[in-house]
Amino acid sequence: MKYIKSISILILVGFLSTPAVGQQLKTGTSYNTAIGVRGLGTSGLTIKHFTESNKALEGIIGFYPNAFSATLLVERYAPAFSEPGLNWYYGIGGHVATQSDVVRNDGLYRRETSEVGFGIDGIFGIEYKIQEVPIAMSLDFKPFFEVATDGDAFIALDPGLGIKVTF
Repeated sequence: MKYIKSISILILVGFLSTPAVGQQLKTGTSYNTAIGVRGLGTSGLTIKHFTESNKALEGIIGFYPNAFSATLLVERYAPAFSEPGLNWYYGIGGHVATQSDVVRNDGLYRRETSEVGFGIDGIFGIEYKIQEVPIAMSLDFKPFFEVATDGDAFIALDPGLGIKVTF
C-alpha cells in the first residue's frame, strides 16, 4: 500500500508542477484544471490539467470493493460538431492496480492474497463544458490491457461517465 501511496503522490505532484496553459480551443471553452468523479467502469476520483491548449494530463484513482488503481493518461482535444464547449478527446497512458482477496478453505482458516497489476490504457471520449457554470461532463471508453503479478492477464473496454468542477 505504501507503493501505491507513493505513486499517487507522484501523480499529484506532476499535475501541480505542470504550468497551466488552459484549454482554449476553437470552441471558446476555457479552463485549466478539473476535479471530479468517474463512474461505470473504473469508478473513483479524477483530476485533469491542461499543459497546452489541446493537451491534458488526467489522473484517475479507482476504488473497487477489494481493489485500488492509479491511472495516468495523456490526452488530446479537438472540437466536436462545431458546438461551443463540446470536444472529442483521445489518448494513451498506463495504470497500476492492487487487489486483495480472502480465501476460505472448508471454513477452517482464511488466507489473504494480494496481487499487483500493470496495464496500458487508451481513452476516447467526448466532453461538454457547460458555459454558464464551472462544470464539465464526459462520456468515454478507456480500454486497457493488464498483466498481474500472478500471471493473469485482463482486457476490458472500461466505459466511464464523469462530472468535474472546472477552474
